[in-house]
Amino acid sequence: MKPSYVVTGASSGIGRACVAELARRGAHVWASVRTDVDQKELEHAYGKAVTVLRMDLRDPDSIAACGERVAAAGGVRGLVNNAGLARPGPLEYVPLEVFREQLEVNVTGQLAVTRAMLPALRRAETARVVTVGSIGGRIAGPMIGPYHTSKFALVGLTDSLRAELAPEGIEVVLVEPGAVATAIWPRARAAADEIRETLPPAGLERYEAQLAAAERSAARSARTGVPPSRAAEVVVKALTTRHPAPRYLVGRDARLAALLARLPFRLRYRLTAAKR
Repeated sequence: MKPSYVVTGASSGIGRACVAELARRGAHVWASVRTDVDQKELEHAYGKAVTVLRMDLRDPDSIAACGERVAAAGGVRGLVNNAGLARPGPLEYVPLEVFREQLEVNVTGQLAVTRAMLPALRRAETARVVTVGSIGGRIAGPMIGPYHTSKFALVGLTDSLRAELAPEGIEVVLVEPGAVATAIWPRARAAADEIRETLPPAGLERYEAQLAAAERSAARSARTGVPPSRAAEVVVKALTTRHPAPRYLVGRDARLAALLARLPFRLRYRLTAAKR
């Protein structure tokens, strides 16, 4: 019988690459997407190797329904918590509803999906939960504070889940990519343009230089980031290797940032502070 896995955020980027890699290895994949177009594309590309789930991490009912559907079909060996979003902007002016949405999707949504899939995971002989975090959960900079906040919170969530599920033999792994060449960067740049339009004159004067620097960084990440397939290889390794590490870094920039995160606080904050 084919091993079965659940991958959220499977329409593009790392999630789509995970689906491709697992299907290539002969696995069955439950792939979550939000739109009809994405569902049809996956079904056309992979046929019976993929069963599409319609899930929105902001909709608890859709998450619960997907969990029940997967559990009714049998056990799954692994869950990949990949779905997420990035909301940029100065924390002084980011609308609180936008900040809440960032946490709802990137933190609360990850827990909701994990809880929904635990019955199916417990039906497998061995099971893994692999969460796609970010090196942005180790070191923070300006203009993507909501995203950094969510990724730092995800570290605590993953560590606690790892401790709580250890007695059942369900291993929990955090994958921390650096820049990956996905659509998240153009989306973040578009969102930055929207933030700029809503800033009051004083806010625009105060933060324009930082916003421009963040946009240049996003453009560079989109251009030079590792391909999603590279991140997917690490995720699948975490799912399938006999003794997975608790954390995996992806990309040279992630490894460098991990070293930076170990510097004394004063030096680290001096290096990451915005410049005038």
